[in-house]
Amino acid sequence: MKILIICNYSSGLYKFRGMLIQELIKQGHTVRAIVPKLEDPNEIKEENNLKKLHCGLKRIPMERRGMNPVHDAKLMFEYYRTVKKLQPDLVLTYTIKPNIYGGFVCRLLKVPYAVNITGLGTAFQGNGLLRHLVTAMYKVALKKAKVVFFENAENKGTIWKCKQRHAENRDVIVEARIIPKEKTHVLAGAGVDLEHFKYAPYPKDSEITRFLFVGRVMQEKGIDELFQTMQRLNKEGYKCMLDVVGGFEENYSEKIRKYEREGWLHYLGYQENVRPFIEKCHCFVLPSWHEGMANTNLECSAMGRPIITSNIHGCLEAVEDGVTGYLCEKQNPEDLYRIMKKICELSYEERKAMGLAGRKRMEDIFDKKKVVEETINILAMEK
Repeated sequence: MKILIICNYSSGLYKFRGMLIQELIKQGHTVRAIVPKLEDPNEIKEENNLKKLHCGLKRIPMERRGMNPVHDAKLMFEYYRTVKKLQPDLVLTYTIKPNIYGGFVCRLLKVPYAVNITGLGTAFQGNGLLRHLVTAMYKVALKKAKVVFFENAENKGTIWKCKQRHAENRDVIVEARIIPKEKTHVLAGAGVDLEHFKYAPYPKDSEITRFLFVGRVMQEKGIDELFQTMQRLNKEGYKCMLDVVGGFEENYSEKIRKYEREGWLHYLGYQENVRPFIEKCHCFVLPSWHEGMANTNLECSAMGRPIITSNIHGCLEAVEDGVTGYLCEKQNPEDLYRIMKKICELSYEERKAMGLAGRKRMEDIFDKKKVVEETINILAMEK
């Protein structure tokens, strides 16, 4: 079978779908992908990694953010031209623009397609014109999809009940009458590669508690609440550091320099390999406002580190509150302070036990091999 994948990042495709691509090719399928034409060295490197998997690539211009009618019309035309030329037996789409414009094209050309909604993003946060527009576009794009995957599941109680799990993102889509529930399927995110993110022994006992944040430094990741909490903890005499790994929005450059001078922030910029930084930390923190499925939570748990993250879907699934880490209220610096203070006051053995429990949770629920197998089985059923 000829399979075409449409996505908005080569790096994300390789990192989160590489194992799926590898397994599809192993089963005898031909896999190609449409990726944005970017000159970013990191993206080019991941394109080369995809080629090593024998995944063919078609690079096209794409503006991943915003809605520019002219640019988006050009993007849809490129999708149309490519799909018509390649004549795939199945198209898989990931993220909002590929989902919508790829869905339009597949409907038009009568090509079977499956959609993966990794997160609804800011368009569905409010109730304004943008939400109504995106809802209308999704209705058209998803109507003929074979299946719509979601990566955001609600955990009922302390046991993950695969047959009974519900998805907040799915509920939004279903309640908006975009697609019927029976055409949806919830995955445990993209899963985490347990061999790549192996358990790392917990750092030796130290007077300093080292927290870690991995992600883009931006407001919606809860970075302001995190910075505010770190300042407060240090002023109150708690010995703690914050390592920040990832790029930053321009308006944060001065704040980063200021907090580095204060001595509690260590800014490391973008890092291709985050594992050494996870190994060093005592606790990972992600107080995000919204997520599809936060892979950094999964990766840090897999390596045996306690997690502090927001009590929102896309984050809470990774944590058994009080056992593998703690959940905090989003956009609530007081609650984040309370929980980070609690981590500082836990004994070495208590923190270590949380990390071990987190690793087991990843093995039981989020093993990428199981997610890949489940995805392929569902696609086979929907032929």
